[in-house]
Amino acid sequence: DTPGIGTFYDFFDRMWLSDSNNLSPNERFVKPKVKKGKKHGDKTPANTGTICSKLLPFLVRNPIKSNHPFGLVFKLYQYQFLNVSITKELINPSQLAIAGDGTPVRTAARIRRKRICNCKENGIHNCNCKRLFSQPDCNGGWDSSRDCYFNGYHLYMFVASDSHSDLPVFPLLERASRHDMLSFLHTFFTMKSYLPSFKVDKMLLDSAMDAFPVYDYCRKQGITPFIDLKKTNNGNYKYKDDFTLDKDGVPICKMGLRMYHDGIEKAKHRAKFRCPKADRKHGCFCESPCSDAKYGRTVHTQLKDDPRLINIPPRDSKEWKKEYDRRTSVERSNKREKEDYKLEGGRHRSSKMWYCRLYAIMMLQHLDAWEMPSVEAFQKHLS
Repeated sequence: DTPGIGTFYDFFDRMWLSDSNNLSPNERFVKPKVKKGKKHGDKTPANTGTICSKLLPFLVRNPIKSNHPFGLVFKLYQYQFLNVSITKELINPSQLAIAGDGTPVRTAARIRRKRICNCKENGIHNCNCKRLFSQPDCNGGWDSSRDCYFNGYHLYMFVASDSHSDLPVFPLLERASRHDMLSFLHTFFTMKSYLPSFKVDKMLLDSAMDAFPVYDYCRKQGITPFIDLKKTNNGNYKYKDDFTLDKDGVPICKMGLRMYHDGIEKAKHRAKFRCPKADRKHGCFCESPCSDAKYGRTVHTQLKDDPRLINIPPRDSKEWKKEYDRRTSVERSNKREKEDYKLEGGRHRSSKMWYCRLYAIMMLQHLDAWEMPSVEAFQKHLS
């Protein structure tokens, strides 16, 4: 027999470690409208490099504490579902490859607020007094997939990209107006506080996180970043005076040709490139050789010189492209949550209920992965 709906609400109250149903107070001042982009559909202008260079070192010095109201809900999810997926070898916490991305979660057609002052009765219609918000953790943002503005949350999700079932690892509901860079930093360092034993080995992100401080942090932490470059400000960069780097970190010789990738030296953190008009058998056949060596000119790109453009593996290699293609795992996971499990179908007005709904959906995703047959069993069934 299914218990009554009031039983579930009582259970959610016991799981939520706060007297308030939201993370922010209901009574607050009205914030000014977020500055929009110049064109229709443009995101809010933000200098991500400056934001990241200030916020990332602050979060490193001041770790986020794991004392959020959803802490008990997360423990239930971790002990009964996430750890079980680890024991079933669906997730490897010692060498975790995570893919991160944000997605809009629409909760209402408009921001719900009302006056709590007497200014209107006194003839003051545009006062700056506090308002009572029924969803204080939500605000307005731009949904690029639907090409419209919305009110709600900005869900940032980390998914195990190396799992065959696109299993979610850690989510966070941010404000809808928050930039992807801010959501990424907040969610990543919050995940570190809740999952301190997890060792992130690879990080797959989109171009919104293309900032030098992110690459520098990954290099210091031993994380291999797979981050797409921004489409703006991509040109030829000077490297060691007589060479330039293409937009994907490949050296360009003096003839204006892209050099060939010729291996990686992981111990020395560098990649090797050779002359594009030379081969091992016949040597260099360039009309104006830039080196007396029979093998032709070779260039070693050091990771420490520019960790943004110079990657190991290099951006032009098949290994890099194959690994970055797995970033779509987080998009598939978000699609399952929003389309298959109707995440936006809730009519809740509190962050407590939205977090409970989100974690319940994540639990179902892990349950589906447990029931999914292995590749060998699937092939045997077909034969």
